Amino acid sequence: MSGFVTVSIGSGLVDSIFGKCQVPLKSYLEKRSEAFERESLQKYLFRMESSRHWAERYSAETAMDSFVPVGEGGDYPKTGFQEAYKRDIENMTFKQSFAVTRELMEDAMIGTMKQRANQLVTAYGRTRELFGRTLYAGGLYGTTVSFGGKSFRCDAADGLALCHKEHVNKVNGKKQSNLYKGAFSATLLGKIETEMQNRTGDNGELLSVSPDTIWIPNDAAMKEKVFSAIGADKDPTTSNNAYNYQFGRWNVIVDPYLSKALSDMGKTDVPYFLLDSKFIQINDGAVFQDRVKLEVRSTLDENNDNNVWKGFSRFGAGFVDWRFVSAGNISTGTDLA
Repeated sequence: MSGFVTVSIGSGLVDSIFGKCQVPLKSYLEKRSEAFERESLQKYLFRMESSRHWAERYSAETAMDSFVPVGEGGDYPKTGFQEAYKRDIENMTFKQSFAVTRELMEDAMIGTMKQRANQLVTAYGRTRELFGRTLYAGGLYGTTVSFGGKSFRCDAADGLALCHKEHVNKVNGKKQSNLYKGAFSATLLGKIETEMQNRTGDNGELLSVSPDTIWIPNDAAMKEKVFSAIGADKDPTTSNNAYNYQFGRWNVIVDPYLSKALSDMGKTDVPYFLLDSKFIQINDGAVFQDRVKLEVRSTLDENNDNNVWKGFSRFGAGFVDWRFVSAGNISTGTDLA
């Protein structure tokens, strides 16, 4: 059994005219699903979780105060924790299906059957990838975004868009930005990185955010800017061959799904994101949760004698703490020039 898909065959199908195709298609579905899961970029953009309920609540407490020098025999201080912002992430049901007709089976068109099975898995994986990217893209512009005709939240737990220039610490009230204007450059990269490293939590405590990933759409001009800025040990903007301190420090994700998500939203911006991959995995930043991974049921439609393969899944995603990410090249962002 694949961890990505569960395939069940309805009673009576093994002894029917469709019997010979059941096990081969089941095996093919499982193998293709495993391959798609290995190749997915989702695990680099979200912390992947399992869900047991209709929705999951993600919340935390404010940080503990720093240790206090009390001297010999001094009393132990007591930290007064407060509840930080909380966020509920709901699971949505997703479905799709394909049919193997009696005629295909009688004519032994196994290649066509496998192609349809492959398309089911591909559609499922594509939906998951694009869903996650759409939430990120939506979070550049507002608190909700449309996907497949339904509205989904793309705000952080503070109720503001994931990327916003005035996030407010819950306790000390300090405003912080993670949305910036200006085209990508080595200089601006360094400034945004510094902003992220100086980010504080709700109490004003330093969080040690450490961005290590540059995530961009599949855009030729943007790719040229990014790899020119970080791909050489000499600074490309100077004539004296000064050392480029950005060289070799970044992982880069070039993502056609991000391009697709922006295009589907009607946006012409070409943004770039900086991510702290460790923050994503350790903290409640970006969360993708599976309530039911892909379940495929093979059934017989008595009305038309078709063998119908139905795909069912439930999952959700969203953002809790916004501090793991910054976005640039958005005109409404903070100007660091």
